[in-house]
Amino acid sequence: MFIEVKLETMIIIMKSHVTDDEIRAVEKKLESMGMGSNVSRGIERTVIGAIGDERKVDKEALEALTGVEDVIRVMKPYKIVSRESHPEDSVIDIRGVKLGGKQIQIISGPCSVETQSQMDSAAQSVAAAGCRLMRGGAFKPRTSPYTFQGVGVEGLEMFRRAADKHNLPIVTELMDVRMLDTFLEHKVDVIQIGTRNMQNFDLLKEVGRIQTPVILKRGMSATISEWLMAAEYIAAGGNHNIIFCERGVRSFETYYRNMLDVTAVPVLKRETHLPVIIDPSHAGGKSWMVPALARAAVAAGADGLLVEMHPAPADAWCDADQALSPNQLNELMGELRGIARVIGREL
Repeated sequence: MFIEVKLETMIIIMKSHVTDDEIRAVEKKLESMGMGSNVSRGIERTVIGAIGDERKVDKEALEALTGVEDVIRVMKPYKIVSRESHPEDSVIDIRGVKLGGKQIQIISGPCSVETQSQMDSAAQSVAAAGCRLMRGGAFKPRTSPYTFQGVGVEGLEMFRRAADKHNLPIVTELMDVRMLDTFLEHKVDVIQIGTRNMQNFDLLKEVGRIQTPVILKRGMSATISEWLMAAEYIAAGGNHNIIFCERGVRSFETYYRNMLDVTAVPVLKRETHLPVIIDPSHAGGKSWMVPALARAAVAAGADGLLVEMHPAPADAWCDADQALSPNQLNELMGELRGIARVIGREL
């Protein structure tokens, strides 16, 4: 015999001197939304539980009713990406490379695709350092319209050729929904949604309709809840291959580029089953900061890092100050292996 358990999805807290008519008005409003209700009368307060599909509830309409003091969600609005819906950690398979779980993945490569020789050299250095995935931007969102914007589709072709020589899956940023088919044609292995597009909902919906893994970077002023809800847009479309990437948030400090929120790692690990990685390059903005931030990220429990490396940082066309050299990447990988071992993981 099965017993159906009806869960309250919202709690409506009534004012202290609420009348029976005001309570009945709330019950009728919930009924009109296709919801059930459960009235609990206390000594000082009356509380009404809304039972049913939370998506049918108009929270503002309830708050506007006479006698209502507050309306509180019981269930989290991000259902698919929440750990409540999936208690075990998810592992994303990227062409045989597992992101999440025991193994930490370092995704490295230049900020932008420049030339074929540059990408060939970068791919060789990425593979030699022990990294299993390669990053690079063919299309670049820049604050100034007069700075280098990337080499476009030709860059995707150069990136693909260079990475394929070392069997490296590629990670690159999608800025425009109209380019999605082009990304799929070039078999981009991981699509990155950048910080400025975290709440580009049309873009999120489109990548939700495919199964290509998505790295969702945190908006520069986004709360954890907003970030999780952005991921829910992707998951709601059917694509559950989502990787959160913390890249620093905007603060009052000007010494570094962004303030790396390492606290976001344990918070996300509590709230979601999906992998969490950190981009120490865009957080610090200076190459000398990157190793310390990377070490902190791994120690905090990040599942991976997104690290900029250029064969000749001084000659980089974009973000030269924050790119590591191949030697610096090798040195960092050695340090991270030691930290990973201490916390029971591996690189």
